[in-house]
Amino acid sequence: MTQLEKVQQQVADLHLDVAYLSDPMTINYLTGFGSDPIERILALLVFPDHDPFIFAPALEVEAIKDTGWKFPVYGYLDHEQPFQMIANQIKKRNPNPKVWGIEQSQLTVSRLKSLTTEFPNATFNTDLTPNIEKLRLIKTEGEIKKLDEAGKWADFAFKVGFEAVKVGQSEQQIAATLEYALKQHGIMQMSFDTLVQAGAHAAEPHGATSINKVQNNELVLFDLGTIYEGYISDASRTVGVGTLTDKQKDIYQVCLEAQLTAQAAAKPGMTAAQLDKVARDIIDRAGYGEYFIHRLGHGMGMSEHEFPSIMAGNDMELEPGMCFSIEPGIYIPGVAGVRIEDCVHITKDGCLPFTHTSKDLTFVD
Repeated sequence: MTQLEKVQQQVADLHLDVAYLSDPMTINYLTGFGSDPIERILALLVFPDHDPFIFAPALEVEAIKDTGWKFPVYGYLDHEQPFQMIANQIKKRNPNPKVWGIEQSQLTVSRLKSLTTEFPNATFNTDLTPNIEKLRLIKTEGEIKKLDEAGKWADFAFKVGFEAVKVGQSEQQIAATLEYALKQHGIMQMSFDTLVQAGAHAAEPHGATSINKVQNNELVLFDLGTIYEGYISDASRTVGVGTLTDKQKDIYQVCLEAQLTAQAAAKPGMTAAQLDKVARDIIDRAGYGEYFIHRLGHGMGMSEHEFPSIMAGNDMELEPGMCFSIEPGIYIPGVAGVRIEDCVHITKDGCLPFTHTSKDLTFVD
């Protein structure tokens, strides 16, 4: 049974008349067609007793057919009314669909209003987001291979990036150097905006790569990932420039111990909360607990942030095939920031990482 057939079965089991799926990543996962429609409408309609169809901008129709999609696809022009057209196609299959499933985390209020205008007697209370998340949770062998390949290119990016670190070089220059090298090898997309942060700037976990220049005697944080056949990598390393203070070294070593210990501990049967605690306890005992200000990890696959969260309060048990990041961090404002991260997949008795760049404290420049 394909993943799309599993969704169709869920639609039937939940006694839904139709499912309106609008997250582009969900559509990619279920159909093999990947696109960012931006402001246009892209939707996958799934029925319990009829073939599904894709509704898309007219300029995407041929690309959808080229993926091998064997069911109907309908396109619309920019001046046309898409929800009237969607309604017409649905009513050919079911004249009065009353019970709908939607992705509540993705469907906008304005688009939901458009659907309710076309189907005023329908209810849209069934959220299919958790069902889709669980469907994507356990990766297949084929998915693992693609994630492995994406990880290899992340390792390549680290190598190029470390070589580009020089006193006086800006964070943006370093990021541009490694991304250009990837493009020369045919890797055209990053999983997310490459993050290079030097010195105290690295104490901002979600700060952007900037014109800030590398100085002597500081740490430089890298967070990056690549996309390979629709699957991503995500990894972080922190390197040293010049001579570090005892404080900088201590922050690094504590973060490293937390990451290595958690990665070695990850295995089937333990919970996400327990794994988070493994790393957090080490950082707490070292006196840096207040500076570890995010969850230990997040799921990954086709997206850089997927279900589940590896954090306190999540009692979901780890299972073989689950893929997620292990990324403790210590961020002391005005001093330094360190994050060390590998994404891993759970095996029958442990876990294996997708990236293999050394995590020992490396000095560059």
